[in-house]
Amino acid sequence: MIPANVCWNAGGTEVSKTVDPMKRKWSVYVLLACAWLLVVGWQACEHSRVKQVSREALLGRARDISASVSLVIRSQNRFGRIRQSRLEAALEELSKSGELRTVILLNASGGVVATAGEPMDLERERLPEREAIWGRDWVTIMNLVDLGASAQDGATTRPATIILPEDEQPGMPPRQEPERRDRDDRPEPGGPPRSRPSMFPEGGSRVSSGTMESQVSDRRPTTGTLAVTLHARSDVESHRGSRRPPRNLDRPLRMSETEYKDLLERQGLHGFVLRMSAKTYRAECARDFWLRMMLDALALVAAAGVGMAWRNVERSNRLQIRLLRASEVNTHLQEMNVAAAGLAHETRNPLNIVRGLAQMISQDSTISKETREKANGITEEVDRVTGRLNEFIHYSRPPEPRPAPANIRTVVEEVEHALESDLSEKAIRFSLTGPDVMVEADEPLLRQVLFNLMINAIQAVDKEGMVEVRVACQAGNEVLLEVRDNGPGIPESIRTDVFRPYVTTRPHGTGLGLAVVRQIAQAHQWEVEYLPGENGGAVFRLSGLTRI
Repeated sequence: MIPANVCWNAGGTEVSKTVDPMKRKWSVYVLLACAWLLVVGWQACEHSRVKQVSREALLGRARDISASVSLVIRSQNRFGRIRQSRLEAALEELSKSGELRTVILLNASGGVVATAGEPMDLERERLPEREAIWGRDWVTIMNLVDLGASAQDGATTRPATIILPEDEQPGMPPRQEPERRDRDDRPEPGGPPRSRPSMFPEGGSRVSSGTMESQVSDRRPTTGTLAVTLHARSDVESHRGSRRPPRNLDRPLRMSETEYKDLLERQGLHGFVLRMSAKTYRAECARDFWLRMMLDALALVAAAGVGMAWRNVERSNRLQIRLLRASEVNTHLQEMNVAAAGLAHETRNPLNIVRGLAQMISQDSTISKETREKANGITEEVDRVTGRLNEFIHYSRPPEPRPAPANIRTVVEEVEHALESDLSEKAIRFSLTGPDVMVEADEPLLRQVLFNLMINAIQAVDKEGMVEVRVACQAGNEVLLEVRDNGPGIPESIRTDVFRPYVTTRPHGTGLGLAVVRQIAQAHQWEVEYLPGENGGAVFRLSGLTRI
């Protein structure tokens, strides 16, 4: 692992190493993850706040509707009594106007006295335990406001409100048929009307109060409003001056206190239950939830982008350090290459002298046969070493191509003529196929490429083998050049490294021939590659040549 934080002095030498890049990279990733989690937590808190605000807004609208229901109830109240049909009709219209879905009026014991809107099961709701019960699309609110049953407002007592069904009219006397008159009281046809008996005796004097009361009592009807009134008046006169509390004025005249309390318990309005639609609340919560999710996703994308940018910066820093080191190594290798090329060049001159002396010895007729053979061996070894030195010098010297029109067939024939002795020595069949085309290339360098590829093919095949050069024209002005043989080919383990220096399959090979070929191809912006042959052997393809 190459450290990312490196200091260099003026000479380009590394002087210090600090933080491990892996630790720094993971620390940055952890910080980005923590930042994203903070954003997620923040959005969750904001979503909870929005939900709370929406709930409070819905409960506020419920309070407004509760005030409207109370107003409707007060508007229908007549002397502490409300007709159930009229009240339910008004509440039904109110439940259709907005978010209100159900209204249930309750008595003091929790019984239902009137309903409007959608049906609702109060036994399941268990309303006395909570003021609001939230469902999926609704919320049920228990209104605990006392609407009149024994409620005190300062010194003023509000009358109890009773919801009267259609078949019940407490305190109203039953309707009486008019009493039939006696036949004696009817006037005769055509005669004067008969006079009624007077309540006073003859002579015009008034009777005593006791006599009056006895007469009224004798004439007191058994039913009717008058009887109730007289009974109440006599009760008041009989109890006048006593400490007994007066009768409850809210109670109807013909109803006893026990009956009134029973009616108040059954039909007395104590509170009401509202069921509100929560669809608006759910829609607002869902819209805010998806908005928060989008913000979380954007924060995640931003964090991932920052992480990838940091990763690219780290890679860029490491690549810069590697490039700096590679530049130093390259400079050092260039210096060594120049020195080696100079040494190789200086070595060739003594080798040429040695080769000349060995040839002179081998041509001397006065020496023995054994000495002549040794001189020939010296000449062969000097030629082998000289060839390696020449390849090294060619590889170490960067080619500088000078493109010019060159005939591929002519260049191939010249290389074939130069290698004629090698071809005839192994009885190799050589063939050149393809059109006669002109390409733009440096002819000496192109000749060097063909020479290296063909000599490798000749050395790879056995006796009576086959070496073929193919020329083909591709789409546009591109020309393809291939050198084929039927030898053993290149092992798969070194196919990717076959163009690297000093990689060879021959025991005495230098491994620089194909490296020189790639160097010349890159200088011309060509491409060279190795392909296995159809029937075995090797195929070296040179593409990118431009036809003229």
